[in-house]
Amino acid sequence: MEILIVGILIIIALIVNGRIDTKKFIKDNELAVNILKESDYDFLVRAKYGDKVTPEEMFRKRVKNSLLIFIIMLFILIAQINFLNIVLCVIVTVVMFKSYYLTLKSYYKKHLHEIDLLLPYYLKSLEILMQHYTVPVALGKSIKDAPAIFKDGLDILISKINAGDGSIDPYMEFAISYPVRDSMRMMRLLYRLGMGNQERKDEQLMTFSRTISSLQNKSRETKYKERLNKMESKTMLMLSVTGIGVLLLLMLTIIRMFNV
Repeated sequence: MEILIVGILIIIALIVNGRIDTKKFIKDNELAVNILKESDYDFLVRAKYGDKVTPEEMFRKRVKNSLLIFIIMLFILIAQINFLNIVLCVIVTVVMFKSYYLTLKSYYKKHLHEIDLLLPYYLKSLEILMQHYTVPVALGKSIKDAPAIFKDGLDILISKINAGDGSIDPYMEFAISYPVRDSMRMMRLLYRLGMGNQERKDEQLMTFSRTISSLQNKSRETKYKERLNKMESKTMLMLSVTGIGVLLLLMLTIIRMFNV
């Protein structure tokens, strides 16, 4: 136990003096650290922050802060260090580590419909470019005006297509990286449009446009339906509270009349 305490104190001293670079340590062990990363973490970071930060940067900061919390907890409990206190430190660290992810998840749920509509709106605007260029060229020209959330993914998608990958895989990988509503279906449509016959391009574009518009309308209808359900539930709650209040007042009035 004494050796553990001395070891903790030495580690804290080395970190404070800058002898141990936590950023470099996390970066050097990135493959091992990434095992802790949730499958949708990158998407959630992009959904909230766009291109202001990178998911990798945010995750390294998250791991660093969690490690610091663990060390601080050990330092606070160092006078009473035992197995239970070490377990307590681990639990607090895990809770703090997960809290960053849960905050992102909460943001996504609050802005679910706005985020889900980003891809259909982007593809709708892409339609104009696709009237004059092939799909890969149109995608490349659209990056500058694309929503920040998709820019990194579009760069990867275009680079794979330009490298000679003519399969549907780059499109599906994009859809998996950005799991907004109907992303798989929309990217399949885009792939088919790119692989289609140039002579039937106008007809294919019309089909693509109608499908994307339909998906936009479906998302908007779901949004309005949920709003309506919330309003109805609030109205029912208000009516219930009012009814109970009136009932209580009537009962009090009747009791007073009997007492008189």
